[in-house]
Amino acid sequence: MPHQVDHIIGRQHRGSDDVDNLCLCCIRCNLKKGQNIASIDPETKLVVQLYHPRRHAWREHFVTESNAIIDGLTAEGRATVQLLDMNDEDRARLRAFLLRRGRHP
Repeated sequence: MPHQVDHIIGRQHRGSDDVDNLCLCCIRCNLKKGQNIASIDPETKLVVQLYHPRRHAWREHFVTESNAIIDGLTAEGRATVQLLDMNDEDRARLRAFLLRRGRHP
């Protein structure tokens, strides 16, 4: 799966080019995220910040179930899962394949 380096907080939102504001992301997630820094939590219907990989701990916001589905544990996690469509069929199938082979974190 190809990846690219991009801004976590886009320049239009005054995000910097510092390494702390850059991350390696899959192209599909990057296209889904766009310039968004917030989204709607599907549970509370409130606007919340998206998961920030430099400020937040993955395990506090997400859990990967045995069926390879990623569940958001927090408002930020749920909003991120929904916005990035992290559980679409193709990605869940790839995660399941990698999990079976011990290749998914």
